[in-house]
Amino acid sequence: MSQTPDAPPHLDAGRVSTAPGLFVCFEGGDGAGKSTQVRLLAEFLDRDGRDVLVTRQPGGTTLGAQIRELVLHGDHVSPRAEALLFAADKAHHVDELIRPALSAGRVVITDRYTDSSIAYQGAGRELGGEEIRQLQHWAVGGLLPDLTVVLDVSPEVGRARRGDVQDRLESETDDFHHAVRRGFLDLAARDPDRYVVVDASLPPEEIRARVLARLEEVLEERR
Repeated sequence: MSQTPDAPPHLDAGRVSTAPGLFVCFEGGDGAGKSTQVRLLAEFLDRDGRDVLVTRQPGGTTLGAQIRELVLHGDHVSPRAEALLFAADKAHHVDELIRPALSAGRVVITDRYTDSSIAYQGAGRELGGEEIRQLQHWAVGGLLPDLTVVLDVSPEVGRARRGDVQDRLESETDDFHHAVRRGFLDLAARDPDRYVVVDASLPPEEIRARVLARLEEVLEERR
C-alpha cells in the first residue's frame, strides 16, 4: 500500500515574534535596485516618526564586513564554505544588531537576509534549497521578517545595470542567476502572506508605492 508523502514544512515553522519592532527585508537578484528601495522606505518611515535601523547582509557589523570581503571580493570559496560563512554572518548580525533593535521597538530594514542564501547557495550553487533554509533559519533562531519584498529582475537586465565592476557572485553566469531568480520566486509563491513580488523594471516611485501599500496591509494585520 503506497503512502502519501509528507507535505513540505511551512517556511515559517519555528518563527519567532519581531514585536514590538517591525522587520522588513528587500531581496532579489543583483541589479534589482534594492539599495534604492531601502533608502526610499527608510526616508518615508523616518518622516512618519519611526525609529529606523537600516542594515545589509553580509555586513552590518565588524565581523560581517570581514565576511563580506571574504565571500564577495576574496579568492575562491567552496560552495559549502560560502553557505556557512553567510550563515555565520546572519547569526552574529541577528544577535548583535537586529534582535536588540526589534526589542527596542525599532523598524529594521535590511538589504538581503536568509532568502538570499536559499536562492544563491541553495538554488544557484545547487546545494539544496531546503538544506540551506534549515541552516539559515537555525542561524537566525527563527527570526524572520514581517515583510519580504522580492524585487524581480531578469539576469540580463541586472547585468546591464551593474556594468563592468562585479563581485564574485555578480560575475557568475546567466544560468546561475536564472536559478537564483527562480529560487526567490519559488520562496514567494510558497508563502504569499509574508512576501510581495514587485517588477524591478518599474519606476522607483511606483515600486515604492507598491511596497508601502503591502506594508500597510502587514501593519493592519498586526493591529
